[in-house]
Amino acid sequence: MRRELAEEAGLGLPDLTPFGTEYASDDAGRTVPIAIYAGRWNGDPRDLHLTEGVMLAWFAPDDLHRLPIADTTSDLVRRHATGLSTARSEGVSKEELRASPRGTVLNVIGVHLYLERPDGTVLLGLRHPSSAFAPSTWHALAGHCEQENPIACLIREAHEEAGLRIERQNVELVHVVHHIDSAGDRPRMGLFFRARTWRGEPELCEPDKCTQWKFWDPTALPDDLVPYTRTAIEGIRNGKLYSETGWPT
Repeated sequence: MRRELAEEAGLGLPDLTPFGTEYASDDAGRTVPIAIYAGRWNGDPRDLHLTEGVMLAWFAPDDLHRLPIADTTSDLVRRHATGLSTARSEGVSKEELRASPRGTVLNVIGVHLYLERPDGTVLLGLRHPSSAFAPSTWHALAGHCEQENPIACLIREAHEEAGLRIERQNVELVHVVHHIDSAGDRPRMGLFFRARTWRGEPELCEPDKCTQWKFWDPTALPDDLVPYTRTAIEGIRNGKLYSETGWPT
């Protein structure tokens, strides 16, 4: 982020903090996560030397309706402005604001496949080293809900990512994790579904996202495992339906 700011506008902002994630589609129709950072600058954009684009300008959040702007970008700006306004009115510090989103915040819904063989081993995938989230880290087969319900999303992602075919009637919800990955991030609701039966063996259908599928003994999970996935697997094994991670105590 700092490199792009320097290259495109000659700006150096030391105090950048993670704020949220926006999702776009690439030319192949795949969903691509875009990390959003918050920073502060009080200069005149007309004085900047731009190497990309033709203009930078200040706009108040209430003026966004006049601009040709993506709804998701507009929502992020408004959410940031609402959080700052709420913090000022309630005397909340910046650190507290970053740690716990305030006001009405739309949570991201993620679906995850808990695929367990008869021998008790569970399926995990090793994320690609260039992944925006958890690179070179093991994780459950997962995806974000688009214009669909969570079970439809699970069935779609299982087929797109690993070539697995799952029927709706063979799916059951076994755990929910309400988590924040890093301070200031958008909160997420992770739904973990168990597939009682399925067709096919895991394949690397999207090698740019996952480089390996492997069934693991749940009592000997890899050290480099996404933390909330570990929490969910432990919860499932203990018959626990709900967990929270990353929230201030």
